[in-house]
Amino acid sequence: MTDTPENTGPTGQRIAKVLARAGVASRREAERMIEAGRVRVNSKLIESPALNVVPSDRISVDGKLIGDPEPTRMWLFHKPQGLITSERDEEGRETVFDVLPPEMPRVLSVGRLDLNSEGLLVLTNDGEVKRKLELPSTGWLRRYRVRIKGSLSEAKLDELREGITVEGVHYQPMDVTFDRQQGANAWLTIGIREGKNREIRRTMEALGVTVNRLIRISYGPFQLGNIKAGEVEELKSRVVRDQLGLDPRPKPERTRKTGAKGKNTRK
Repeated sequence: MTDTPENTGPTGQRIAKVLARAGVASRREAERMIEAGRVRVNSKLIESPALNVVPSDRISVDGKLIGDPEPTRMWLFHKPQGLITSERDEEGRETVFDVLPPEMPRVLSVGRLDLNSEGLLVLTNDGEVKRKLELPSTGWLRRYRVRIKGSLSEAKLDELREGITVEGVHYQPMDVTFDRQQGANAWLTIGIREGKNREIRRTMEALGVTVNRLIRISYGPFQLGNIKAGEVEELKSRVVRDQLGLDPRPKPERTRKTGAKGKNTRK
C-alpha cells in the first residue's frame, strides 16, 4: 500500500467514476464530495476530482473505506405522495430513502418525482448507471397518467405534441392522449423524453389548467404494473444486463416484492 495515489496519469479510472460505480453517489455528486473535502485516497485528502486511481488505492469517504464495486442491481419502487426524492431534506421531511426496506443496500434514484407526484421510481446501486439512464440521449419515454382540473381542446393538446415554450424554456414534443373526462377533471396519458424540472405541471399551467394528480407509470422499458404504493421490487440480474444495453423494447420481469419500512402498503 502507498500513502499517495498510485496513479495520476491516463491509466486507472477517474476517482469520481469509481465512487459512482461503487454506489457512493452519482459522478457529479461525487465530484462535489471531493471538492468539499470528504474524500481521501491512501489517507491523503483529495482536493480535485482530476485524479485517476487504480484498484490497489484505498479510497475513503467521510472516514469510511469503500469496498470493491458490487454487481449492478436495480429496483422498481412505487413512490407514494408526500415523500421527497433526495437523501436528506433541509426541512426534515420524510424521504424515499427513509422508507425503503432496511435490508436494501445504499441506492440512488434514477431521476426524481416531486413531493406530490407518485408512481414508478427506478433505483440502482450504481452511480454510473444512474447517470446514463437519466440522459435524454437514451431515447427512453417516461409515461405518466395525469389528472387535470378542467379540460383541454385538441388544439391545445397539439401544442404539447408539437413542442411548447414556457417562460423562455422550450419543451420538446410530448406524446399526449386524452383518456376521459371525469366530472370537473380530465385524465390524460403523457409521454416525455427530457424530464425537465416540473415539465408536465408547468406546461399544463401555461395552457390554463392545473395538475391535481400525476402518476409515473413507466420509465423506458420498466413498468409500474401492479406494484402497490410503498412496495419495491428488485429486477432479476439477467433483466438488468439486458436493459443496460439501452434497448427499450423488452419488458423486464420482476421479482422480490417488499413493503416499505414502517409503512402500510395502500390498496
